[in-house]
Amino acid sequence: QVQLVESGGGLVQTGGSLRLSCAASGRAFSSYAMGWFRQAPGKERECVAAISRSGDNIYLVDSVKGRFTISRDNAKNTVSLQMNSLKLEDTAVYYCAADRTIADRLVRTISAAYGNWGQGTQVTVSP
Repeated sequence: QVQLVESGGGLVQTGGSLRLSCAASGRAFSSYAMGWFRQAPGKERECVAAISRSGDNIYLVDSVKGRFTISRDNAKNTVSLQMNSLKLEDTAVYYCAADRTIADRLVRTISAAYGNWGQGTQVTVSP
C-alpha cells in the first residue's frame, strides 16, 4: 500500500500556471505507475496524465497536451503535474493515484486500475 498526499492546488487566472505535487509514503514507490485524474462538478472523473514506473512512458489527455507536464522522482517518492496556460475548463478537483503494475512501461487511464488515491486538491481557474 502507498499513501498519497496532494498539494499545490489553488485559484489562478486564465493563462496562469500551477504545479501540483503528490508525495507518496509507504513501500516501493517505483513499483507503481502514477496518474493524475480530475473531476469537475457533474462530470465523470478523467485521467489527465499518467506516467510509467520508470518515467519513460507518459500519457496526456488531448485537451492538456502542450500545456501540462507530468514527471516523477522515484528517489523522493513524488510525482508532479505542471499546468501551464490554464483554461476555465481545467477547473476541477485533481487527484493523484497509484497503480501497482508489474509492467515497467504500462500506463493505464481507467480509474478502476488505480488502487490508491489521494484526498484531492481543488484547482479553480477564474476569468
